[in-house]
Amino acid sequence: MISPTSPEFSSQDNQTIDHIELPSEVRLAALACLTKADARSKAAAVQALRQAYLAQQLSLNLSVQLLAPTDIPGRPLRPELVPPLGVKRRAMNTVEGRATLIHALAHIEFNAINLALDAVWRFPDMPEAYYSDWLQVAQEEAYHFSLLADHLVTLGYEYGDFPAHNSLWELAERTQDDVLSRMALVPRTMEARGLDATPALRAKIAQAGDQAAAEILDIILRDEIGHVAIGNRWFAYLCEQRQLEPIACFAQLAARFRAPTLRAPFNVEARLAAGFTPQELNAMNIS
Repeated sequence: MISPTSPEFSSQDNQTIDHIELPSEVRLAALACLTKADARSKAAAVQALRQAYLAQQLSLNLSVQLLAPTDIPGRPLRPELVPPLGVKRRAMNTVEGRATLIHALAHIEFNAINLALDAVWRFPDMPEAYYSDWLQVAQEEAYHFSLLADHLVTLGYEYGDFPAHNSLWELAERTQDDVLSRMALVPRTMEARGLDATPALRAKIAQAGDQAAAEILDIILRDEIGHVAIGNRWFAYLCEQRQLEPIACFAQLAARFRAPTLRAPFNVEARLAAGFTPQELNAMNIS
């Protein structure tokens, strides 16, 4: 078993990209990024990781058994993590109210960075395209986080200034032993809910006069369709490999892992664009 700080990986096995030192193996580098606690540093490291991968500066060694540190994901001391009902909502007609919403979205994107990195390092024996896909997702989630965190500063606040909840990562922990369960319930359930929720949030923010934030949400929705499509692609691949019927398999996993109940309104157009079939949406009672 090898960890990001293992003596089995010496300094000569690292690559320095734009002054960010990363291990030279893809999954180990993803795990190293995942352990970073500072949100801005994590986002920058993820950008460097994807650039190094695209430049073919990293190797992919699926025979390496990685040891999970006890402190993953790395996260800053703030924001304070509270139960979902402990995250207060404020009116959009105040700067603080808008900042609260932007902060909540930034926290979702921060967790999404961690989820994508976890998908890279945790699950061996997938095709190389799988790791390439999730590195792309990680980079785009880091970009989304940076956009939202920067916009929060223009409102007079910083990421960490408001409480946040951790339910997204909790589902990731419950699905850590099987890549099929992870693909079914994180991108296809939790991230797909973002496709449903974003249009209403964008309208609310635009109505409050924050056009810059509305444009950020346009970028996020565009990219998230691609992220959900990646989840759909690998869920379908794994179902085929294991000779499972996808609709029945998804229903069984949703029940087994107590996935959140889906509630209207639904963004059917975005879900179809992300690769859900009409038959799947009908089985989920989505119309």
